[in-house]
Amino acid sequence: MKLDIEKLQQAVDAADLRVLLMVMFQMSGDRRWLEAPYRPKRDVKLIADEAAGFPDHIQAEIKAAAVKVLSKEKPEIAIEVPDDTLMIEMMSICLSEAVPSEYAPMMREQMGFSSAGPDQDGAVSTDKNKRPVVIVGAGVSGIALGFRLKKLGISYIIVERNDEVGGTWYENVYPGCAVDTPNHAYSFSFGSRYPWSRNFSPRAEIQDYLESVTDELGIRPTIRFGTMLTKATWDDEASCWQVTLETLTGEEQLEACAVVSAIGQLSQVSMPVLEGADDYQGNKFHTARWPAGTDLKDKHVAIIGTGASAMQIVPEIVDDVASLSIYQRSAQWVRPIPRYQDAIPEGAQWLLKNIPLYASWYRFTMLWRYGDGLLPSLRIDPDWPHPERSLNRANDRHRVDMTNHMERELDGRPDLFDKCLPTYPPYGKRILLDNSWFKSLRKDNVELITTGIDHFDETGIETSDGQHRAADVVIYSTGFKITEMASRLNISGAKGLRLEGVWADENPTAYLGITVPDFPNLFCMQGPNTGLGHGGSAIFQAECQANYIAACLEKIAKDDLVAIDVKPEPLADYVRKVDAEHEQMIWSHPGMSTYYRNKAGRVFSVMPWRLVDYWAMTRTPDFDDYDLISKDAG
Repeated sequence: MKLDIEKLQQAVDAADLRVLLMVMFQMSGDRRWLEAPYRPKRDVKLIADEAAGFPDHIQAEIKAAAVKVLSKEKPEIAIEVPDDTLMIEMMSICLSEAVPSEYAPMMREQMGFSSAGPDQDGAVSTDKNKRPVVIVGAGVSGIALGFRLKKLGISYIIVERNDEVGGTWYENVYPGCAVDTPNHAYSFSFGSRYPWSRNFSPRAEIQDYLESVTDELGIRPTIRFGTMLTKATWDDEASCWQVTLETLTGEEQLEACAVVSAIGQLSQVSMPVLEGADDYQGNKFHTARWPAGTDLKDKHVAIIGTGASAMQIVPEIVDDVASLSIYQRSAQWVRPIPRYQDAIPEGAQWLLKNIPLYASWYRFTMLWRYGDGLLPSLRIDPDWPHPERSLNRANDRHRVDMTNHMERELDGRPDLFDKCLPTYPPYGKRILLDNSWFKSLRKDNVELITTGIDHFDETGIETSDGQHRAADVVIYSTGFKITEMASRLNISGAKGLRLEGVWADENPTAYLGITVPDFPNLFCMQGPNTGLGHGGSAIFQAECQANYIAACLEKIAKDDLVAIDVKPEPLADYVRKVDAEHEQMIWSHPGMSTYYRNKAGRVFSVMPWRLVDYWAMTRTPDFDDYDLISKDAG
């Protein structure tokens, strides 16, 4: 493709120079772009300054040279695939910080320099087993696994209760719904690049992206919309899953070689039991079940909860409603993101679309900034002298930064500041981003209520201090039933064991968050202890798990097996390691209340590992951890 030089010159002016330098080096092979004076300055902001700390004259040099390097009529890439040593050097220079060596293969894969997944060039014969894999859910996890199985040639179907793909992104249509991970990280490593309008894109763009990926990869024909799995039972004699589906035309039975729960942790809403709620005569609903056509103009609105969805909804509706009563159970730490709503400039969009490698290196910067960097600050320092306010020196710096931000935003409103300042260390609950939340709380028509709800009546809500507030609409921003996960799918394994029983007492466990003993050929995605409490992308997790599951199913097909079943010992050992790690992490901090923990205090939802550790754990299955069941044995 012949580049428009004038367009290139204009676009380079909008370039992230640390990204541009990596592209220039990889395109030309000229090491001077890795040497002084062309080394970027370290920038710890979540969205870094594109100038990368360079003075004006160096910026001009880099941009002029970039036009020459990138405008060649027949551009060639001098270094197609950097080896481990070069990858680490380039990444470290790009970020101006030392990147550990173990990140090289993971980032090379995520940047598209190498392929992911087992045996990507070979196809598995489907002649040995005509039974398909049944994947439940067509969200990001179902799409990721569908892609891997399609490449391998393994027969599968995806059953989806809705009439379109997307999962939570399809279902959550509340005002302000958006991603809180930059889209260049919250996207698949495969498929075409999507032209995101912002770094933190609104829900409609994410939904459009997932639909376009589904179509591009040819996954849509395998999806059965308007279909629910209502029962799955392992048949020991036939060595397969007997699956019951509820379809638009009635009940259907089929045999499956494997069942995969791709419903994740955020699929079933949690509604608190509040006295008198049934007496309330106004409109009430959960954020994840936002009714189409809802009009809040000039309405008196109550929101119960101050989690992620509430923080997105409030700034969107605050100027339309007559009044907004926000009922807060506990305060939340909120990170400032000054450029949260900034559009990606036209020039940067052009570079992302037209310049080889630019999108890859830009993706790397976002993956890193929203990856493992925060995790050390979430580890408890037993010698830290202020455990009541923070965990360690780095965690305390985060506390100071977020407190200072809160003070600036709520200046002159000490009443609000006192209500909004959490009593626990930073990041003890889900990381939240400030998209004008504090500015919204200051408005005259907004009241933040920290007194507990006593009961509903026909017209509104009364708190425990006896104060009644009328409401035309009540919005529940109360999260999801996290503990159930795959167990709500009515699954019975070998020996008649029910997953619901195995995961009783709000304590789901699975090896690597994926497999459970006595449930042959059952796989979970976004399962126990795989949630991301420190950063990263759920799509990254989905790809890790999809690669692992695909490798397991490939093993079954190629070795003429009927099933694999994880042994109890590897699971028990894995759970011990998970629990031991979590004992050192913030979510086990005394007095901490979070949906990441069950009623016994065990952290069951989020994982304690670095992203690179989980990537390595799921890269290649260790089949010594599994009973391999042959046809003869079956």
